[in-house]
Amino acid sequence: MKNYFLIFAVVVSGFLFTGCGYNTIVEMDEAVTSQWSQVENVYQRRADLIPNLVATVKGYAEHEQETLTGVIEARSQATSVKVDPSNLTPEAIQQFQQAQDGVSSALSRLLVVVESYPDLKANQNFLDLQAQLEGTENRITVERMKFNETTQGYNAYIRKFPALLTAKIFGFKTRAYFEASQGAQTAPQVQF
Repeated sequence: MKNYFLIFAVVVSGFLFTGCGYNTIVEMDEAVTSQWSQVENVYQRRADLIPNLVATVKGYAEHEQETLTGVIEARSQATSVKVDPSNLTPEAIQQFQQAQDGVSSALSRLLVVVESYPDLKANQNFLDLQAQLEGTENRITVERMKFNETTQGYNAYIRKFPALLTAKIFGFKTRAYFEASQGAQTAPQVQF
């Protein structure tokens, strides 16, 4: 009986002296959710640029319809994948990332096609859209990095004592990270 009382006293003391950490966990959880929204926001910016890019290329490269259709379909698929920020599992993030990788791949094919059209490469609208797309890709990288940092802080906090007790009691779980796409660690081979 004394052992149970001692354990109870230690736990209660921990809560009294350090706070239960509930409010901190809530704030950190909200920060992860907010940062996830920012990641989705920059991906949406990229998706919003695609119709203008396709329309600009279409005027110059009518017979590249298959490539243009591929970009539009990849965009449609990527924008249909929704991830619940309260359930950021590795599987959900991987599904989201696969859809976004499809867009990246389709855009890469489109930009290869553009190389065959010198007039298009000199078109100011195309150059502006290409610059905006490049800037957006950089923003995506930055926001994904911030998301991982925010998630790391949250995950570490809810795994430390005494916050881990509060997290378990109130059902807070660790969140998944963005990870590099499969094969990203291998440099592509370029052959001329």
